[in-house]
Amino acid sequence: MTTPFPFTAVVGQDDLRLALLLNAVSPAVGGVLVRGEKGTAKSTAVRALSALLPAVAVVPGCRFSCDPAAPDPSCPDGPHEPGSGSARPARMVELPVGASEDRLVGALDIERALAEGVKAFEPGLLADAHRGILYVDEVNLLHDHLVDLLLDAAAMGASYVEREGVSVRHAARFLLVGTMNPEEGELRPQLLDRFGLTVEVAASREPDQRVEVVRRRLAYDDDPAAFAARWAEEEADVRQRIVAARELLPQVRLGDGALRQIAATCAAFEVDGMRADIVMARTATALAAWAGRTDVLAEDVRQAALLALPHRRRRNPFDAPGLDEDKLDETLEQFSDTDGGGDGGDDPGPGGPGGGGGQPEPDEGPQGGDTAPRPESGEGGEPQPSGAGPGEQAPARSAEPFRTKVLSVPGLGEGAAGRRSRARTEHGRTTGARRPRGALTKLHLAATVQAAAPHQRARGRSGPGLVVRRDDLRQAAREGREGNLVLFVVDASGSMAARQRMGAVKGAVLSLLLDAYQRRDKVGLVTFRGSAADVALPPTSSVDAAAVRLESLPTGGRTPLAAGLLKAHEVLRVERLRDPARRALVVVVTDGRATGGPEPVALATRAARLFAAGQVASVVVDCESGPVRLGLAGRLAGELGGTAVTLDELRADSIAGLVRDVQGTSRRAA
Repeated sequence: MTTPFPFTAVVGQDDLRLALLLNAVSPAVGGVLVRGEKGTAKSTAVRALSALLPAVAVVPGCRFSCDPAAPDPSCPDGPHEPGSGSARPARMVELPVGASEDRLVGALDIERALAEGVKAFEPGLLADAHRGILYVDEVNLLHDHLVDLLLDAAAMGASYVEREGVSVRHAARFLLVGTMNPEEGELRPQLLDRFGLTVEVAASREPDQRVEVVRRRLAYDDDPAAFAARWAEEEADVRQRIVAARELLPQVRLGDGALRQIAATCAAFEVDGMRADIVMARTATALAAWAGRTDVLAEDVRQAALLALPHRRRRNPFDAPGLDEDKLDETLEQFSDTDGGGDGGDDPGPGGPGGGGGQPEPDEGPQGGDTAPRPESGEGGEPQPSGAGPGEQAPARSAEPFRTKVLSVPGLGEGAAGRRSRARTEHGRTTGARRPRGALTKLHLAATVQAAAPHQRARGRSGPGLVVRRDDLRQAAREGREGNLVLFVVDASGSMAARQRMGAVKGAVLSLLLDAYQRRDKVGLVTFRGSAADVALPPTSSVDAAAVRLESLPTGGRTPLAAGLLKAHEVLRVERLRDPARRALVVVVTDGRATGGPEPVALATRAARLFAAGQVASVVVDCESGPVRLGLAGRLAGELGGTAVTLDELRADSIAGLVRDVQGTSRRAA
């Protein structure tokens, strides 16, 4: 058995450790969502926590970990008589991103259920995690339907399996911990709200702390058992403190003053619903118990707000997460009380391993203030950034994002689950039946009975049960929705440098990205200017990363159109390798000029024909201006096998509709 890295040996990450420990003290807090860049000990800390949890008493032989003192009356392995049981360590169960629904909730033996009427149930990961930890790494990459099932079970404390009239229920109470890298996409707001606490983690920039991280990791890798032994005493102290805090928790008093501060704080930050108030109350109570107190103080309320509200406050997806701590302090001071729950006094607060936590610094995102660069003299009266090359102009600010129309690709795809275009999926409305390929996941009952019925006499049926063989089973064919990739190829050369024009283009891209965030799409951005093309925004659903990169997009220089098209073609090629079923639309925003490199027009023509040969849906937004028009963008659209629209049609409130219409036209042409 692998020796886990000790929880108390994790360097820094005080807020992460504190949030995990509070959930260990009071699982009713509702779990933890850990957001941060890769390599920040997220997974290490979560896996180390399981070794600190007290042992669990279970009914011998029960696959659902029933408590012998109060067994679940509806346990599929029951009924159990109350009595003594056996103790085992608390489990940490990991849910893989690619897990199936059956692996998560369990599976029924359909053949036995039909033929014998027996509820032959194989437990899933939810049953394994009961009274332990359920860990989901990269929870933002988990399919939506699995996230829904997971969070429903966490909220209700039970898992339900319904299959063609056969129902199984079992208890599923666990500490839910999810980790994610925001650059790879966000969770939907309603799913974020279901996590009790959230923590932002980042690697330390202090050399001494980084040195200590490396030193401890190398020591652990050289001899895990010896390293764990050196931290055994600290681990035992924290384990005992968790037990003591659990015993003290029912005695903690949450006074009216603290409740008023909690309610006022949630109202001040305009959080939706009442879950935030409840989570803050439970977190503040757990903080007091962790500190060994029976009264909730103002500092507990403040720390609870910093852990429970950042992911719940109302904000545009382009805004950075976090709380305004000055506003938080003003609210707490305004509603301070001498009731015992509103005056923090001089108590130092939680200490020891993971205690105190340290207050997270508020993040500053692209919308946190005026991010426009300082104007400097440049050609044409345009502001120029410091250090800009000749002819380069300052980045144009994007227009205000807007609500887009629904974009969809015609036809029936088989891409990643989403909310965009029609697709054959494992979840959705049933449209027919087919023979299963591999394991049966969704039974089509009527088709199965119809296939088995003609053979009952030959199979010697004599009783009421239907004699069903493997060849009779039919899989339900379902139709749902898929996500798509919208790739913008934007001309950022000098001929496109009009700030109002670029602002509208950026606003359209941000608007589609916001829509993609809601519909589980990907959006990418390739820009070309000077002598080369760059992937300004790799295909992503991360609105935070997108906002930063789009706002800083500069303009100026020559027009290497061929380089831009070839770069876009390469991006699509790589994306097809990663996700071959995801369908794409390319939107080229240019005036059609090609002035960079040798034979620029001929190279651009050959590059465009690559898209036509691959039947990639495309549209060219013609940005040519002036009384004399050369029609170069129209010619480019013809080579791409797509369509072109004039610059006059490029409005902030119509670009989404343009994409939708062109998708349909291009796909039908293909």
